[in-house]
Amino acid sequence: MDKEAAQELAKGLALIALLGPGIGVGFVSGKAVEAIGRNPEAAGKIVIYMFLGVALTETIAFYSIMMTFVI
Repeated sequence: MDKEAAQELAKGLALIALLGPGIGVGFVSGKAVEAIGRNPEAAGKIVIYMFLGVALTETIAFYSIMMTFVI
């Protein structure tokens, strides 16, 4: 296997890592909506923690994209 083929394979594998953060963001958002539905008075606090969870999950995606450019 030549160097270019190995680099393309590594880029593809790094982009597969984007599936995890996508599932994580969906899970966090879904659970936040579920919690707001159960207790609407706590919506302000729940939304803050939801955005924090989404932001931390998205950093993993940014690291994966960054590694594809590095490779």
